[in-house]
Amino acid sequence: MPNFTAFDYQMMAYALKLAERGRFTTAPNPNVGCVITRGEKVVGEGFHYRAGQPHAEVHALRMAGDQAQGATAYVTLEPCSHYGRTPPCAKGLINAGVSKVICAMQDPNPQVSGRGIAMLRAANIEVVVGLLEREAKALNFAFIKRMQTGMPFVQLKLAASLDGQTALANGCSQWITSSQARQDVQVYRAQAGAILSTSQTVLSDSASLAVRWSELPSELRTSYPECELRQPTRVILDRQHQLHSALRLYQVESPVLRVAQQQAEVCVELDRQGRLDLRQTLATLALQENINHLWVEAGATLANTLLAERLVDELIVYLAPKIMGSDGRGLFGTLGLTEMEQVPELEIKDCRMIGPDLRLTATLKQ
Repeated sequence: MPNFTAFDYQMMAYALKLAERGRFTTAPNPNVGCVITRGEKVVGEGFHYRAGQPHAEVHALRMAGDQAQGATAYVTLEPCSHYGRTPPCAKGLINAGVSKVICAMQDPNPQVSGRGIAMLRAANIEVVVGLLEREAKALNFAFIKRMQTGMPFVQLKLAASLDGQTALANGCSQWITSSQARQDVQVYRAQAGAILSTSQTVLSDSASLAVRWSELPSELRTSYPECELRQPTRVILDRQHQLHSALRLYQVESPVLRVAQQQAEVCVELDRQGRLDLRQTLATLALQENINHLWVEAGATLANTLLAERLVDELIVYLAPKIMGSDGRGLFGTLGLTEMEQVPELEIKDCRMIGPDLRLTATLKQ
């Protein structure tokens, strides 16, 4: 590990803080921040805000101007080396005359990883990689997964009473959790590239599956005006073609992708149980739609299947301080387990109160 100074840590931490400001807008691009310094003075800074717009390095270089000559650039992700919707940032840093670039991490895309670093070094610019790498990876966990595996990062949201019921026996479920928990869900939705659900859920709940800007925390509403908020794509499993244009789902200006065997935006095969193939669905969303982060809101059947096929990266479970009884509807329905060794085990990553409710963040143990 290179010998980074306290100032280096301070500047990269600042660059990461800048990068966080794009987490509601940059998808499918990663969150990236950049800080440019001369001596111990910040002369330029910036972050990537939206796909197709200038990258973090461009904003920082514009701010630095001539002071970029001989400066050090702190970047949370390896500068890009290819021409896409914007010119390569590595070339911009070279042309500006920076003398050193410190990257938190390499680009996880195996087709481009290391090329930006090589371009900078070929221009006799010192490049050092690895400062606050863990924090940088945590900021772009979903982008990294898609780049490395060709699959989106899947978060499964669940809400239940303390005894694990999602609805009464008659189907009544609004509302189990508090308004604070429902507002918390809006933040998760806003960070996702897409929301996955089923036509049954859409029809039963008259759901739009959109981000309600008015329910976001006030600091987010201040930072992201409603007109700039990126609504996630809604992906609906619709094997029997039940969706229609009169639904609330279609009243929001964001794409709706129906998943079915045929005559749909996403066409997939059926699995051995006669259900739409979820693994193929997720792979298609990653490859064709560039979906990094998939947020799932649906009933017990879909939750059960996703867990059984080990397609869930993280569970977000809201537990309300209520008791609904065993005649209610459970989180996962029937699992058909006969031995304790078959029981899926979870690892709790986080546990906190959201209003009166408890929010658990967990992953499946391997």
